[in-house]
Amino acid sequence: MSVTVRVPAKVNVQLAVGAARPDGFHDLANVFLAVGLYDEVTVTPADELRVTCSGPDAAQVPLDRTNLAARAAVALAERYGRSEAVHIHIAKDIPVAGGMAGGSADGAGALVACDALWGTGASRAELLDICAELGSDVPFSLVGGAALGVGRGEKLTPLETGGTFHWVFAMAGRGLSTPAVFREFDRLAEGVDIPEPIASQPLLDALAKGDPDALAAAVSNDLQPAALSLFPELADTLAAGRAAGALAALVSGSGPTTAFLARDPGSAEKVAQALAASGTCRTVRTAAGPAVGATVIARPSHQVHENPA
Repeated sequence: MSVTVRVPAKVNVQLAVGAARPDGFHDLANVFLAVGLYDEVTVTPADELRVTCSGPDAAQVPLDRTNLAARAAVALAERYGRSEAVHIHIAKDIPVAGGMAGGSADGAGALVACDALWGTGASRAELLDICAELGSDVPFSLVGGAALGVGRGEKLTPLETGGTFHWVFAMAGRGLSTPAVFREFDRLAEGVDIPEPIASQPLLDALAKGDPDALAAAVSNDLQPAALSLFPELADTLAAGRAAGALAALVSGSGPTTAFLARDPGSAEKVAQALAASGTCRTVRTAAGPAVGATVIARPSHQVHENPA
């Protein structure tokens, strides 16, 4: 018996960041949109907890107990008095260290998969509580769709979306550490009075109407200057996407993946082709959102083949 869960990537259409709190975190107004790039997490009973991974950049994924998928299994097992002995296999398609919540997606996916495998019957609220303990982006990976995250980003309010938004994502040649980007944000903000982060009403209205032009005018990312400071070459990728006709171009979350909003699928394909030919990024993907959150897609009876990184 094994269970497979599919879980989406995210793009931050708004990321407003407050000043550093005493605990080192930052208050956020984080407008998430799930997009159709997915990891698949399969859990199978095993003699001990182990993690394997396949797919693009799988070699960069930690396979020890620091992996969020492993931590999710342990957290659920401890809460319900279960054995944590499962084999977790992650089939990666979300960029690694790309600011698209791939690790968080794997944590949410493993949590839902273990819940289904063990039949714990955990409520949605309990699962979200565990997600929040695992990391700021993990609850949204569970929920999907579109949502406003406040606090560290873990306190979610679902948002209405009135249509489909088409995106192009350009993956950089190296990763960026989220803690490093926040440290650079703090350095750049030293001596500056940072306002309380609030969601943009024009942006929320644009999402609700399904209006890509209005959304393009409202997207923002307070971490973008810090990401560009640490990775200046991203400015070339952003410029290439704008020159190709993207309605908006921004760093996704803490980066280094850059996100480009297009008016329709055909426009997205043109932007993707131009970016791929620009020499400013490693790979390019297109995806649409909103996408559903962590979803059980298979309960096969066969064992998952081990495919270690």
